[in-house]
Amino acid sequence: MNKIIEIQVPDVGSFKDIPIIDILVKPGDVIEQEATLVTLESDKATMDIPSSQAGTVKEIKVNVGDKVSEGSILLMLEISESSTATNTRSSESNKISMPVAPPPPEITDIKTEILVLGAGPGGYTAAFRAADLGKKVTLVERHASLGGVCLNVGCIPSKTLLHISHIISEAADVEKHGVTFSAPNIQLEKIVAWKESVVKKLTDGLAVLAKRRKVETITGNAQFISPHTVQVDTSEGLKTVRFEQAIIAAGSRPTQIPGFPHDDPHVMDSTDALALQDVPQKLLIIGGGIIGLEMATVYHALGSQITIAEFTDSLIPAADKDIVKPLHKRLEKRYDNIYLNTKVTGINPQAEGLQVSFEGGKAPDAPVLFDKVLVAVGRQPNGLRIGAENAGIQVNEQGFITVDKQQRTNVEHIFAIGDVVGNPMLAHKAVHEGKVAAEVVAGHKSYFDAKTIPSVAYTDPELAWMGITETEAKAQGIAYEKGSFPWAASGRSLSLGRDEGVTKLLFDRESKQLIGAGIVGPNAGELIAEAVLGYELGADVQDLGLTIHPHPTLSETLGFAAELAEGTITDLFAPRRKPW
Repeated sequence: MNKIIEIQVPDVGSFKDIPIIDILVKPGDVIEQEATLVTLESDKATMDIPSSQAGTVKEIKVNVGDKVSEGSILLMLEISESSTATNTRSSESNKISMPVAPPPPEITDIKTEILVLGAGPGGYTAAFRAADLGKKVTLVERHASLGGVCLNVGCIPSKTLLHISHIISEAADVEKHGVTFSAPNIQLEKIVAWKESVVKKLTDGLAVLAKRRKVETITGNAQFISPHTVQVDTSEGLKTVRFEQAIIAAGSRPTQIPGFPHDDPHVMDSTDALALQDVPQKLLIIGGGIIGLEMATVYHALGSQITIAEFTDSLIPAADKDIVKPLHKRLEKRYDNIYLNTKVTGINPQAEGLQVSFEGGKAPDAPVLFDKVLVAVGRQPNGLRIGAENAGIQVNEQGFITVDKQQRTNVEHIFAIGDVVGNPMLAHKAVHEGKVAAEVVAGHKSYFDAKTIPSVAYTDPELAWMGITETEAKAQGIAYEKGSFPWAASGRSLSLGRDEGVTKLLFDRESKQLIGAGIVGPNAGELIAEAVLGYELGADVQDLGLTIHPHPTLSETLGFAAELAEGTITDLFAPRRKPW
């Protein structure tokens, strides 16, 4: 037989007349004992009220906005007699005449002006800028140290390992010029220790900067529970943070391919690859984009035999093929295989490794055995993992949050930056968006208006581009002039023993202003900055061509490319046939 009982607000200490901000159950719901019924919020604390019994909700006695105190009736609950008997026997055995009410909910409440969710480059930049502008800031990060994915398991550790790989590669390349080194003695433990020391130096520095700015930091996973509240799951228990304004910098995670055995220790994502637990003899990398090729560079230098499987018809498909070609040509000589237009149809774990099946392109018909597989097919935003719906934030099915030029979401007081607001998913984009969001929440008239966001692949050779690509210009019917300077005519490039590089500049045919650039070769990631600045300032072909670059340097190649486009170059025989 069942009976209906009242569920009341338990002992909540000295709190009285506390407003209800959320009701989490409805009539007909079957709930467990300790299930959260309502959320209360005073000017000092936020607390979840649990049910003292399991049963079926028959009637809700309160509404959102009602004020309650200890003993207030929240709802009517139908319970079984057996449940009551069990509670009674338990009470009698403890010599208590009536069921003991659950202890008051543990309350850990933090009030702040600005909550920043995520402490990657965008998040910590936003937090520090807001603090500098006089705001009280709380910064929440899921990693044990500040820096997010980029500093902990992304940009910084990967570039540290790439530095080692470049040294190994250069030592091998210089042999043909008369200098021979012994084969490198790879000590993984020391390499990993050095990588971690670089990461620690930077993350420790961030902790000091946060402390000096009086930015409160919390380590844990955060979820919105209302438009002005998040709950953070920390090692010390749940903490509730009440904020006036928030900046979401929740970042992204590696994309997983459905059907692949991602829980197999031999199937890696980028985070696993950077851990560098071992150097597999045969490594398959699924994805010929930036992340996949950077990891290929590292593992090949350390001794792995590399196979690349790319679904499209080009490595780094976002860049122009003529800029990718020198990289592809060099990698073809070093890697076992590069399969384009190829799909990996299955990964079958075996005792001796991973049996991989392919489809399309020039991939083998029969399955191939690899020691490990790295899945590097992009990243997914974390917009669907932060309880955004509880705050009314609109998130699309991919996980992206829509924002305006001030980084504001559809909720007036909540902003978002970085990977979670759209491509390109790059730290340097997030940093500038973070500054904009911080300045807006501090009352400044700021907005994000970058004309271009450069991309860099830290491969060997490096590849970088900005503005519009030539492929895009053709597709959009944009009339342009091009200057493409081969590094085989650069004294500095030849002195490095590298002649495969190219610097390409695109100019609007009518205005003669710079509209795009692509560079492939050593240090391309550093050289692209001049093109970005020129584009932002509206530089034309003469501004670049007449700028005196130091000689001999790789930076000269930008001036030479501009001269090629204009028809004034003397370092090559390339007279213009048509006036411009």
